[in-house]
Amino acid sequence: MINTASIPAVGITFWILATFSAVTWALIIVKTFQQLRAVRRNDAFARQFWSAPNLQAASELESNHSGAARLAAAGFDVLRGPAGGEASDLDHAWDRHDLLERNLRQGIQRERRRLEAGLAVLATVGSTAPFVGLFGTVWGIMNAMRRIGTLGNVSIDAVAGPIGEALVATALGIGVAVPAVLAYNFLLRRLKVTTAQLEDFAHDFFNLAQRATYRLPLASRATGRRDQRGEEVRGVEFELIQSSAVAGSANS
Repeated sequence: MINTASIPAVGITFWILATFSAVTWALIIVKTFQQLRAVRRNDAFARQFWSAPNLQAASELESNHSGAARLAAAGFDVLRGPAGGEASDLDHAWDRHDLLERNLRQGIQRERRRLEAGLAVLATVGSTAPFVGLFGTVWGIMNAMRRIGTLGNVSIDAVAGPIGEALVATALGIGVAVPAVLAYNFLLRRLKVTTAQLEDFAHDFFNLAQRATYRLPLASRATGRRDQRGEEVRGVEFELIQSSAVAGSANS
């Protein structure tokens, strides 16, 4: 028979639960900060986007590295890109309508995966930590029963130590699991809210692009440069006319 007393299973259980707890609290802090930062940046970019006078001005907004900004950038890339018949590769060989819908949908999925990273660990800890603690409990009780059989003494003093360790293992397992489950539910709820906000933004962006016939004019900056060059040419012509008038007056 295996000598269970020689295996420090309860101590190993304590170390495993301590590791679970450290990982859980690290994820809680990191993911909570990530979620709050994502919401704040999405709201800030949405305010800037809807404050722009037109779609062209909105396309020139500086990105604040938010999910909404990345969605808008993906959409503007489609509006600036070639039409499906003019594409040089399969990735752009789509109708603009379908390509925009595809890019926005994939962008939402990428943002969801980014925010979802680490939640599976919290779910795993929440579901397994009580059983890890229960394993330590069972092992401690086995040691207590073996000690009773060895000593032939059923007094409290003989079994208090092993059973006490067993009960501590159970309590630790529950104590590790509860924060993990609560944090998982909270972060999952925040993830759903953030994803819904991104879906609303993508839907509104798609409607704006549809009104603009899925094209983004590129002539604004070029027109400005042409106007500037035109002003320079007109200024030179005016100076030449003035010089000719002065020379004519001198000759007369």
